[in-house]
Amino acid sequence: MLQQLNKEVLLKRREALEQVIKRRFIYQPAFSLYGGVAGLYDYGPVGCAIKTNIEQYWREHFIIEEDLFEIAATILTPEPVLKASGHVDRFTDLLVCDTKTGTGYRADKIVTETLEQRIAKEGDKLGADVKAKYLAVIKDVDTYKQDKMKEIIAELQIKAPETGNELTDPSPFNLMLPTIVGPSTKLPAFLRPETAQGMFLNFARLLEQNGGRVPFGAAQIGLGFRNEIAPRGGLLRCREFQMAEIEYFVDPTEKATFKKFNKYINLEIPLLSRQLQADALQHQPFKMGDAVKAGIINNETLAYFICRTYLYLVEIGINPVNIRFRQHQADEMAHYSSDCWDAEIEMSSGWVECVGLADRSAYDLNAHSNATGQKLQAARKFKVPQPRQVLSIILDKQKIGKELKKDGMALIKFVEALPDDEKLELSEYFQTHDEKVFNIDGKDLTLNKQLVKFEQKTMNVMEEKFIPHVIEPAFGIGRILQAIIEHSFNQRDDPQKTFFKFSPRVAPVKCSILSVVQNEEFDLVIQELTASLKKLGISCKTDNAGVALGKKYARTDEIGIPFAITVDKETLTAQSVTLREIETTKQVRVPIVEVPRIILELSSGLILWTDVLTKYPLFAAKEEDA
Repeated sequence: MLQQLNKEVLLKRREALEQVIKRRFIYQPAFSLYGGVAGLYDYGPVGCAIKTNIEQYWREHFIIEEDLFEIAATILTPEPVLKASGHVDRFTDLLVCDTKTGTGYRADKIVTETLEQRIAKEGDKLGADVKAKYLAVIKDVDTYKQDKMKEIIAELQIKAPETGNELTDPSPFNLMLPTIVGPSTKLPAFLRPETAQGMFLNFARLLEQNGGRVPFGAAQIGLGFRNEIAPRGGLLRCREFQMAEIEYFVDPTEKATFKKFNKYINLEIPLLSRQLQADALQHQPFKMGDAVKAGIINNETLAYFICRTYLYLVEIGINPVNIRFRQHQADEMAHYSSDCWDAEIEMSSGWVECVGLADRSAYDLNAHSNATGQKLQAARKFKVPQPRQVLSIILDKQKIGKELKKDGMALIKFVEALPDDEKLELSEYFQTHDEKVFNIDGKDLTLNKQLVKFEQKTMNVMEEKFIPHVIEPAFGIGRILQAIIEHSFNQRDDPQKTFFKFSPRVAPVKCSILSVVQNEEFDLVIQELTASLKKLGISCKTDNAGVALGKKYARTDEIGIPFAITVDKETLTAQSVTLREIETTKQVRVPIVEVPRIILELSSGLILWTDVLTKYPLFAAKEEDA
């Protein structure tokens, strides 16, 4: 039975964990020689290896298993792209500042922290009504708009935490980091706030690579940048961070059912639905098939990726009883989204969003189509002709050509290529307007109502155009890494002896090779064993220093190497070694020739340590004190 690692347990371990993170350079603040810059971190050898393994298994679990197209788009993004996506106007947090010192704070965070401190300090002295008010604000504060936030700050007398000074009125602060491209053109651009836009802009190319068929998915792992107001919490809120995102394009008429979802209908996952939140209840386990049938999750395609995300998090070492999927409330979601969920992991700082899963409908493809005049759409093909009510557009091409000259043909091609739903929208638009402006290849071209007619008729068609909807799972790699480190950290009976119980899939090094004493004959065995392991792509770390074996174990335990191979006197006579597992410290004796295969299978999840214990004899040895 897995034990839940609640916030109090994780907090108790935190100080010792921080010491290990620093001492073993798992990750540390960047530019520390110059005083550091908040929200920027460097990964050391251990942290970098864990991060690489998290990403590699993400590729195996999603890109390979789901047949996704991986791309690598540029980080520098021209302003028009992010204007069309909505980031220029709406990618903001509410900022408040100390009226005297000018120190800036993120409004929702300062409200939450102030109220949590009051509750912790005053407790029942606050009174039931006041405490209930505070808890309600804490629950909803991240959904507050500017006016509501201003009202709450004034009503609850929220002050600057360091000085007690008054705060300015909240104002939107854009989180993107701007730059200029080129010395002469000075094209305004930004460091991308997400990897998603590169996949949307390459939709037509990816659709072609898939033979024009939908559904299909694109994936990308790479850096994102956000100019956070108050970065904090280690890797939880950074200004530069690694993301792994999927854009799964589906036919909107088919996303309600998803064939591969059937194998997960009985999988139980902790859900915190919109209704549970409204009733102030905790998350509850739901069978995923039941959650879709009850309308808790909007469609099977979204539910499928929730299942896949849950299984991925568990496989890389997140404690499953510390995972929940929280549904966005109606006022949290973008207007175009039909459903959104966050995979939250309980850590020492509370429940932290680590993966966002959203049904983004056709918003992004529509936005870039409208901005560029290029149709980002797919075709629903039929095996035999199908009768359809078709709205035809009849243009006065001669007059359009006379009015717009060479631009006339571009306007004609654009309008005639409109999908059926947009033709209908244009017909309805002209009922109340005399002209419509289209942006085509960066030019605004005007179509007069008098130059267009609409005709409804029945036609047999072999295909119909549509704009795909998008299901988007977006993973914060740094947050997941910090969660793995917190969940894996342990102390033995002697609290100074610590170890990480990493999943072998993500462990920074798969095994260590140790010798009981310094010996030239042992060194030769270690060299040959090392070569055999590396030939299979298995990372290993050797330690043949002249120190006690217990100290060698402690050094490898401290960075979470799951398995230790020990060369001893019997190795030379029986061609066998001992193999030790980090959590139980149990050892078995194994023939040398079988060791590389065993480590490979343990590291890839093909076998478990219990399988090894069943097959090989236990080796009884007392670990020497460090």
